Amino acid sequence: MMFVSKIIAKSIDTIFNMTTFESFLNKFNEKQWLGVLTSISPEIHEVDRNAAQIWFRFYPLELFRFLQTAEDKEKAVQKFVMQGDYELKTQIDSSHRFLYGHRFWKETKDAIVKHAETFQGETGDLANEIRAIAKVAATSAKTSADLTVGITAVGLMTLVQVGFDAFKASAGTVSIDPKMKNQPPSKIVEERAKDDSQGILGFLKTVNKEWTVKYIDDTDSGKFKLMNDEEIASGAARDQSKNWVERDFRRGEGVIPVECRSAACGTCWVGVIGGAEKLSDVSPRERKQMKIFGYNQGDEAKPIMRLACQARAEGAVSIVIPPWNGVFGKKIYGNVEDVELEPATTSAAKLRETISTAMKDE
Repeated sequence: MMFVSKIIAKSIDTIFNMTTFESFLNKFNEKQWLGVLTSISPEIHEVDRNAAQIWFRFYPLELFRFLQTAEDKEKAVQKFVMQGDYELKTQIDSSHRFLYGHRFWKETKDAIVKHAETFQGETGDLANEIRAIAKVAATSAKTSADLTVGITAVGLMTLVQVGFDAFKASAGTVSIDPKMKNQPPSKIVEERAKDDSQGILGFLKTVNKEWTVKYIDDTDSGKFKLMNDEEIASGAARDQSKNWVERDFRRGEGVIPVECRSAACGTCWVGVIGGAEKLSDVSPRERKQMKIFGYNQGDEAKPIMRLACQARAEGAVSIVIPPWNGVFGKKIYGNVEDVELEPATTSAAKLRETISTAMKDE
């Protein structure tokens, strides 16, 4: 796939009039970007360490490049059963709201634009470019660089996928609850790790324990309750605090989009910002289906990317919900086996039929 990625990158570079800095960034494929992100991960504050990794999996570069160079993009989108807002060009200033570093977005965006306009060489080191821009952004925002490294990496990938002109033209708007704006990152990390109190004799409880799931998505933030060992999607369905369908047509059951409850549709994928270790191990079925969908779950027993209908909680967790879902693993990444699962609903059965078609090569 790396050779194909290089060809696609050159094609994109030829099609679009890129700045020198864009051309430099465009030389790296998704695997290389993720490798760099992993290498600088220790330099990212704990509050954003998982969040940055999750964001890059929400907006995979190889999928973007495939759609950009597809002969018929609309047909490709239909084939991949893409639902929701999957393009960064419509959410330049909002896709990263779940990062703590989002509050420094204006300074980071300005630092990236200035760097792009003055960049001369094409042989730079990507990790060092991220570090240099993050340092400038941190100085401007009067904060530490460990809080701007993650959002800088996100900003550069956003630039790659939307183009310099659109990136520069965006307002740089920061959307954050004023009550949360000045909360220190250490406090947020502490809150994510804290489990619910079960009362004075809670330590004696073996049943009826409840855990809080905090969620952050593209529209709102809040929380809902789970029973011990209950999968996340069930608790999310009980959250009827808002008209979720009005906000996102995929949310027919609650805050998390759900179709099948059997790992057959891929609509309920989530990123786990905190508490991944408190979720059940990934089952072989979930692991296989995540590859089919194209979601980069990783090989850990308790990874940061999960299907909410399969992940059962034994403690409080914090998640983020992507604004889209699709089925593109076989075409984009290859080496995916076909799997047949029985959907739980009529609508899911129809979706599963569409997915099966999407998994077949043209």
